[in-house]
Amino acid sequence: MAEFDTIRTTARTAAGTRSAQIDEGLRAHMNKVYGTMSVGMLITALAAWAIAGLAVTAVPNAYQVGADKYLTDFGVTIYTSALRWVIMFAPLAFVFGLSAMINKLSAATAQLVFYAFAATMGLSLSSIFLVYTSTSIAQVFLITAIAFAGLSLYGYTTKKDLSAMGTFLMMGLIGLIVAMVVNIFLQSSAMTFAISAIGVLIFAGLTAYDTQKIKTTYLQMAAAGDSEWLGKAAIMGALSLYLDFINMFMFLLQLFGNRE
Repeated sequence: MAEFDTIRTTARTAAGTRSAQIDEGLRAHMNKVYGTMSVGMLITALAAWAIAGLAVTAVPNAYQVGADKYLTDFGVTIYTSALRWVIMFAPLAFVFGLSAMINKLSAATAQLVFYAFAATMGLSLSSIFLVYTSTSIAQVFLITAIAFAGLSLYGYTTKKDLSAMGTFLMMGLIGLIVAMVVNIFLQSSAMTFAISAIGVLIFAGLTAYDTQKIKTTYLQMAAAGDSEWLGKAAIMGALSLYLDFINMFMFLLQLFGNRE
């Protein structure tokens, strides 16, 4: 009997040790996800700010875009020429390319590609400094950061399975994209407002869903102990949360941003 109790105690100790190792690994994994995402956000913000600074001048010319704001030759090239379409769709190409080739890339290379994507996104988003005041951009960014933190924390801590919600949200996202394409031709202000409001709700939900998915994926694959795979998973998780944040920020900016 004593021998059986010893075996049972040993098994419980081993199970407890294993559980503690998984918890520690999960915390390290989530720190990697949030850290990579944060660096990407910083790169995007700096790139957008720097490029907008190069594209705008206070020297009067034929390309006035606001009170005491005029486009430089560089600004004319990236905002009014055919190059603007390349800049607009380049981030999308990065997302599809990284998603398709992640299994062929090393974790270090995938991380560099993610940072290159973040810089490209900064170039694409730099035009918001021509449309909205710097103060409103900063205010909406802060609001988005607070909302994102709360939603991501909920997704990480909730015991509720959000997978069904994820399917619903993806269907809503497809409908939202269709509505945005239609509104390019309609130019309806009411439809723009509705799209922005629905977009905030969809990406708020996706923030919680994606956070839980990142956590669940790690718990399912942690036993394999493949550090290279886990490194890639952290980068793809950072990409998902980065896109949730950026889209929520842009829709909130359209709703609450003060225009020049």
